[in-house]
Amino acid sequence: MKKTILIAIALLLAVLLGMYHLAYDTIGRWLYSTVTDVEARFYGFKQQRVDIGDMQLAMYRNDNPGKPSIVMLHGFSADKDVWPRFAKHFVDDFDVIIPDLAGHGDTGFDAKWDYSITAQAARVAALLEALNIQHAHLIGNSMGGYLAAQFAIVYPQQTLSATMVNPAGVTFPQPSEMYLLITAGDNPFFMHQRSDFDRFYPMTMAKPPYLPKVVLAAVAQKYIERREELQTIFADFHDTPLLENDLHRITAPAMLWWGDQDRLLHVSAVPVWQAGIPQLETRVFQGIGHMPMVEIPQKTADIYRAFLDGL
Repeated sequence: MKKTILIAIALLLAVLLGMYHLAYDTIGRWLYSTVTDVEARFYGFKQQRVDIGDMQLAMYRNDNPGKPSIVMLHGFSADKDVWPRFAKHFVDDFDVIIPDLAGHGDTGFDAKWDYSITAQAARVAALLEALNIQHAHLIGNSMGGYLAAQFAIVYPQQTLSATMVNPAGVTFPQPSEMYLLITAGDNPFFMHQRSDFDRFYPMTMAKPPYLPKVVLAAVAQKYIERREELQTIFADFHDTPLLENDLHRITAPAMLWWGDQDRLLHVSAVPVWQAGIPQLETRVFQGIGHMPMVEIPQKTADIYRAFLDGL
């Protein structure tokens, strides 16, 4: 009898524990989604979906007709929510467009889509055409910086300026911590358990903004669930030809930022970009990691504003 009672109690505890973890994950996802959307709306952004032919791109936009346009491009595995705290400084004087690139965020994933940088650049061009925008300033982080440079090369007439923030897309003279892991067969973006996320997250920023533990847990779980999707996206964009032989084709005003503590993409690539783009304006931020626009949004916004005002 006692054994039966103990088994029943153990089963009940297991059920309650499972319900707790399920609720914890649900609460974390709801908090992250709700708070980021509310914050974006507070800054003046609305969510939209734009049909570009083969898909609908989700995006934030402040919808400021008649003003110069800025397109802000997130990195691999990120989404549009990395930009609003930086972007809020431009809502009065610019038409700010922050898309979820194919495979990311609310745009979603489809195994049939091409996730190469070439294909993503064509989608940005299609987005501008769908919005009836003749040309725009582009700023992109990481994979998004690679994309901003690719766009400036392939679509020069539509590029008012290109700003690359800790970008991928060239050969790195010194390997980063992430590169060393990848060459050893251990890509930190592809997660199987929470400890993988706990290793990865500190690599993304030297000075990350505060996030509650429940939110971090939800983000970790989402990475785990998306592992196979991220592998597909990474394979496509990683196989895109590198840019160093084409950087001289960027004729628009260009700027490069890098955090000197970047553990994902090594700061040693700065001279490669400078050699390829003679007119390049460069800023290296001391004590900052892979996402300066998230880590120091006010400072980077001031620098970007001065850059745009000086064009």
